[in-house]
Amino acid sequence: MALPVLLSFSTNPSLFPRNLNPNPVIPNRRGSPSRNRSPVIASSLDPPREPTKLVTFLGKGGSGKTTAAVVAAQYYAKEGLHTCLVIQSQDPTAEQLMGCKIGTSPTLCNNNLSAVRLETSKMLLEPLDRMKKADARLNLTQGVLEGVVGEELGVLPGMDSIFSALTLQKLVNFLPSERSLGRTEFDMIVYDGIGSEETLRLIGAAERVRWYLKYIRNMAEKTDIGRLTAPSFLKLAYESIRLNGGTSEGKSSTDIWNNIERTLEKVSCSLSDSSKFRCYLVMDPSRSASVRSALRYWGCAIQAGTKITGALGFAPQSSLGVEVADKFSPLSFALVPYLSTDSFVDWDATINSLGKKTKDLLGATTESLQSSVRFDPSQKTLTLFMPGFDKSEIKLYQHLHNLSCGAA
Repeated sequence: MALPVLLSFSTNPSLFPRNLNPNPVIPNRRGSPSRNRSPVIASSLDPPREPTKLVTFLGKGGSGKTTAAVVAAQYYAKEGLHTCLVIQSQDPTAEQLMGCKIGTSPTLCNNNLSAVRLETSKMLLEPLDRMKKADARLNLTQGVLEGVVGEELGVLPGMDSIFSALTLQKLVNFLPSERSLGRTEFDMIVYDGIGSEETLRLIGAAERVRWYLKYIRNMAEKTDIGRLTAPSFLKLAYESIRLNGGTSEGKSSTDIWNNIERTLEKVSCSLSDSSKFRCYLVMDPSRSASVRSALRYWGCAIQAGTKITGALGFAPQSSLGVEVADKFSPLSFALVPYLSTDSFVDWDATINSLGKKTKDLLGATTESLQSSVRFDPSQKTLTLFMPGFDKSEIKLYQHLHNLSCGAA
């Protein structure tokens, strides 16, 4: 028997409890902070490694998103963590702040800190080369694919998100089976995407693809054209992306489908795991548009299936952040000083000037207790927490059957 449930809606963060156990600690894989630690090389004699953490930022353009990424990368490096700053924009701001040239392969800028700029046209070349080799073996396109150069494919929509995700996967190693002994690994990957919307799309991509995978698989297995063409195209795509570092040799279509589904599940779970992924809001507290945008991105992040670790505001005075901090409760809120791109940045002095609250927030390792959904069985209500959105903007379709107390 279906039990009616009232769906209520809340944009008030104070209705959801603040994290009561904030004990942020910067993890060091060698046990204690080291200012001059060299890149870590995995060895069979090493103890189990902590997962590499991916850190990113959401905020309105011009609110300091790139600056926040550089500050975070510098902070982690100063704490002795082997860090890589990943930029996916042609904006020179990061280079000016870092004081070094950022190329298309990780370049060591200073102790423990490397930087790399992602370019879609370059990222296309490696998988395209693998696809051509697989095509030569499968003879699917009869040599037509050999004439594709590669760089021109960068104009196709969605290429940035797809190849950014694949590149970040290689750096972060969300899939343990892709780890290899003797490979240099990073403790922290700080990602500054093209824009907040693109970053959100990347965060939610794996989970959304999982939803549609079953329909694509059903069409491939139960239609005449699918049974005829899907096996070859599936193997071609699998070898091009090289999921889990494997090949299609000896694998049936069912094996490949199952492998793809497991891979997407692992990536999706990693992006909702605060021990592996942190996402911060960035804003200028003195600009109402910047604050409203940050609140909106908070709600968007919830829809993308991840949690926000905290909020950072660029302001010269602590008084500017007091009123704004209340709007983002139960998130932790901290201020970051303004940085000029017109002059050399003394990073030792800048990092030392960060307040304890800011350092604690950047180093947070505890899982947030905030939840986007609360169910009250006694009142038969389901409360949705979606900051930055009006109730009229949310459309919910809820079907509950055989509802028992305490579970939905």
